[in-house]
Amino acid sequence: MSDTIQTTSSGKETVDASDQSQQPPLPLRHLRVLDVSQVMAGPFCGMLLGDMGADVIKVEPPGSGDQTRRAMGFKLKGSDSLGFINMNRNKRSIVLNLKTAAGREVFYQLVKTADVLIENYRPGAADRLGIDYDTLKAINPRLIYASISGFGQTGPWSQRPGFDLIAQAMGGIMSITGDPDGPPAKSGVPVADIGCALFALYAILAAYIGLNETGEGQHIDASLFEAALAFSIWDISEFWGTGKVPQKLGTANRMSAPYQAVRASDGYFVMGANSDKLWRSLCQLIQRSELLQDPRFASISDRLANRTALIEELEKTFVTKSVEDWVDRLLAFGIPAGPIYDYAQSLDSEHARHRNMVMEIDHPVEGRVRSIGFPVKMGGTPQQVRRSPPLLGEHNEEILAELGLGSDTLERLRLDGAFAP
Repeated sequence: MSDTIQTTSSGKETVDASDQSQQPPLPLRHLRVLDVSQVMAGPFCGMLLGDMGADVIKVEPPGSGDQTRRAMGFKLKGSDSLGFINMNRNKRSIVLNLKTAAGREVFYQLVKTADVLIENYRPGAADRLGIDYDTLKAINPRLIYASISGFGQTGPWSQRPGFDLIAQAMGGIMSITGDPDGPPAKSGVPVADIGCALFALYAILAAYIGLNETGEGQHIDASLFEAALAFSIWDISEFWGTGKVPQKLGTANRMSAPYQAVRASDGYFVMGANSDKLWRSLCQLIQRSELLQDPRFASISDRLANRTALIEELEKTFVTKSVEDWVDRLLAFGIPAGPIYDYAQSLDSEHARHRNMVMEIDHPVEGRVRSIGFPVKMGGTPQQVRRSPPLLGEHNEEILAELGLGSDTLERLRLDGAFAP
């Protein structure tokens, strides 16, 4: 995307980005972030900071760059995947070989100018490269250094490779996901990765606020494993409260019933009558007043204990009409309900279009390319797409010029392998 087009969270585009008076100043515009991460959790965290105005410099290894550039198994015009494009807008890219002294020399100059650093090396790797927190703190005491890993920087599992799948498995999520009689299943979306990114983001912003009082940065230790556990509130509460290990429930809920997917004449839909008031309304709507007298369903705890029988009774009625008919009837009666959409249906829905959840941004190779919209809207300072996802090393000259390195120094660094494999 050229720097002359900006997309905001309101979906509006301005043609002249040089006239900053047309756009409210973004809240993180004074923040510089070094994104020394790959794949998902770290890059997603950095992108959200960039959406709020931060100058995010993506530091990538020469040759291949972020491995997500080559991911997904299908090709666009260029070499960067749509996955990479959807996690790396509002960033600049510089290629540095941090395994060389020359590459680290440039990196240390960048660190002097930075407020935040995000890295997702396996614990110990940053130390071996000479870019660990203690080393960089000596260069810039105000640096907020966020480490993202599978299991954290300490503990007996810290050296294990960290992936969303592993975190979901060892964090308990897979044990409660899927049908009761089915094989282990993971969440369809990478909840540990994205959850870790959000927890790291919240810690970074809290540390940045605290920096104004203490004048010192700090080391943030975020892990996919702990993100998975932190999301498991209902399930862990049930375990501690009953002493029973939670099991898989399919689409059902541990705290309420009926609250799940149910079968209609032409497919499934979801609904929730998860209070006594809504339960009475549901029985009235479907003209099944006898269910109100059934002792198996008298209270929330009774309905939970007899969930299978409850859904069997309700589906005797639900299979008489279509998904669309039931969803319309339930909503009109004040009972939460919705169809089960695939991504084609969800993205093309009237609501997703209204909420600008599909953006088109300019890309120097791909042209106009679709991008997932901003997940939260800010009325006073709407997020902006100021930069397209960068090509590998696209901003080397620009960033090096900002560091004020002379031509002789740059030539020496180049010859010493700072920018090459």
